[in-house]
Amino acid sequence: MSDRVKGACLTMGGAACWGVSGCMGQYLFTRENMDSTWLVPIRLFLAGLILCTFYFIKDRRMLFDPWNAKKNPRNLLDLLIYGLAGVSCCQFTYFLTIQLSSAGMGTILQDLSPVIILLVVCIQQRRGPRLFEICSILLALIGVFLLTTHGSLTDLAISPAALLSGIASACCVVIYTMWPKKLQQQYPTPMLQGWAFLMGGTMFALIFRPWTMNYVPTAMGVFGIFTVVVLGNVLAFSLYMSGVPLIGPQRSSLYSFAEPVTAAIISTLVLGSPFTVWDAMGFGCIFLMLVLLSLPAKAKN
Repeated sequence: MSDRVKGACLTMGGAACWGVSGCMGQYLFTRENMDSTWLVPIRLFLAGLILCTFYFIKDRRMLFDPWNAKKNPRNLLDLLIYGLAGVSCCQFTYFLTIQLSSAGMGTILQDLSPVIILLVVCIQQRRGPRLFEICSILLALIGVFLLTTHGSLTDLAISPAALLSGIASACCVVIYTMWPKKLQQQYPTPMLQGWAFLMGGTMFALIFRPWTMNYVPTAMGVFGIFTVVVLGNVLAFSLYMSGVPLIGPQRSSLYSFAEPVTAAIISTLVLGSPFTVWDAMGFGCIFLMLVLLSLPAKAKN
């Protein structure tokens, strides 16, 4: 199997796991009366505990090396920003969007991150967007308009809170995608994710204090927590981030469209979420945006 095929399978597999996890989150919110402020701290902490325990057994010296401020103080700062502002806040805003709307809407709004990355790159390089970049931005804006308004100029198809949290989730993806390049050159990405999950779980537990909510999950609720932890955090991140080095971040963003497709299919067919022609058109616009951003440089020119 070539690296290209292997990378495509890994990134699509990881994205599909995210989609299934998002639908499980929607099930927990709508059928098990679970709240994102209760679920997210537990989900993050358990996933971080699993990954950090694995690397503690494998190589405990490497596990704690990023925290050595005397050796490299920049690593400590990068890990905190990557873990808290990037990965952890992305997880919370993503699940909050699902709770306020649906799994399909949460994942597709999160997929606006390539356009935000594009704008950041243009600012960094002090240049205006090229023609294909302008087309990508327009496609993303049209897609979000169709998804959130269903073609109406007066009414939103989702709540403003869901729209804002979805866009915030995409911004957090930008942070954890662009910020930790130096860290990823020194340490395995799953190990960094373990620390990010552990920090985020601790931070959100202190903020939301889930132990005061008096919520006791059912057996199905426990299974759902297990699913979003193992499938949505540990397995999904490991598969996706293993595929990115093989095919590059641009192609990976294209194959990551398996996440909203999986989430939309499951949430519509299994959970009964509405899916209209406007939603299909919005999905299509954002998919075309990802295709355009993933084309080789010669094709873009």
